Amino acid sequence: MRIERSGALVVGGASGLGEATARALHERGAHVVVADLDEARGAALEAQLGERARFAAADVTQPDQLEQAVALAAQAPGGLRISIHCAGIAHAERTARSRGPHRAETFERVVAVNLVGTFHALRLASAAMLSNEPDGGGARGVIVNTASIAAYDGQIGQLAYAASKGGVVALTLPAARDLADAGIRVCAIAPGLFDTPLLAGLPADARTQLAAAIPFPPRLGLPAEFAQLACQIAENEMLNGEVIRLDGALRMAPR
Repeated sequence: MRIERSGALVVGGASGLGEATARALHERGAHVVVADLDEARGAALEAQLGERARFAAADVTQPDQLEQAVALAAQAPGGLRISIHCAGIAHAERTARSRGPHRAETFERVVAVNLVGTFHALRLASAAMLSNEPDGGGARGVIVNTASIAAYDGQIGQLAYAASKGGVVALTLPAARDLADAGIRVCAIAPGLFDTPLLAGLPADARTQLAAAIPFPPRLGLPAEFAQLACQIAENEMLNGEVIRLDGALRMAPR
């Protein structure tokens, strides 16, 4: 898939991995729509990027808002061709403790954002791509979802998060198979420990300890490295139905 002049949507694109991806796509010549809950950051990013950038306020748990963001991205010349889904939340809570079981509402909230939100973005973006004219290779679009190595190495307290990201991993291949006849590819990236706003709030010594656990390179991943891989997936037509770990060979310990 050629990035230059393609319509691109980045869900959760106002900060962290999503922001880096939106910037990378824009730098490569895409018409980018950033969809996010954070209207202030989204509007600021739109202003910084300038031409070929639009912001759409969207909550991934509200399909009608996502549908509007998809429709905006589809207005680009040639339609929506690239859709990257980075919106997500984390939560730490054990399955059961002496004070009681894991709260149902927190589990449901994490799954609603991370898994069901990804499903909404996937189904709406792919439906919009169906109307695209295929390129010379028969391709109409590419979708990249965001999983996590927690899907494989979930730690203590990551029950909800690991379950939600495991669902993203599991839907990748069937979605790719569903959409193959239409020339739409689906992949996922499973990042490890990245230097995002989520980790920025940790004390410096805690961040150092986290980085030291990564075999090589012994540092936190950079959002630009996630963005680079997302762009490479978009451009490499043989990448389909795959979940790619991006973690420096990290395998997380139980705690």
